[in-house]
Amino acid sequence: MAAVAVAHKELTDLDVKVMACSVDSTFVHKIWDEEELSKMVPGGIPFPMIADGGGHLGRVYGVYDENAGVNFRGRFIIDPDGVVQAMEVMTPPVGRNLKETIRQIKAFQHVRATKGGEATPAGWEPGGLTLKPGPNLVGKVWKVWKPTD
Repeated sequence: MAAVAVAHKELTDLDVKVMACSVDSTFVHKIWDEEELSKMVPGGIPFPMIADGGGHLGRVYGVYDENAGVNFRGRFIIDPDGVVQAMEVMTPPVGRNLKETIRQIKAFQHVRATKGGEATPAGWEPGGLTLKPGPNLVGKVWKVWKPTD
C-alpha cells in the first residue's frame, strides 16, 4: 500500500484510478492510515480504501478466503471497459513489484492505443520492439524477436 501511495502520481499521470480493498472496516482503515501508513508516506494513502466486510468483492474477484474470512493480497488491472486485463495474487509474506505493474499498465495501454495492431513481447518496455499480429507473423516470430532482445 505504501509503495503504491509513493507511486500514486505516476499512476494517475497514466490515467489509472487506484483503489484498495480489504475486509477491514472503514474505521480500521482510518486508524491504519493514521498510525502506520502516514508514517511511511507523507500525508498517508491518497486513494480510497474500500471496506469489504462480508468479502463480497473478494468473492467476485476470487480472492476471498472463506476459512480465514479475509481477502488474499491481489492486484487487478482493469481496462476502461471494465475488463480484467491482469491479476496477481500473492501470499502476505511476499511483496509485489510495482515497477512491473507500471510496465504492464503501459503495455496494456500501448496495445489498446494500437487497437490490437501491435503486441508487446515478454519484458517489453515503452519504446521497445513490438510485434504486428497477423498471418505474416505466424511461424516467423523468431525472425523478429528473441527473448534476450
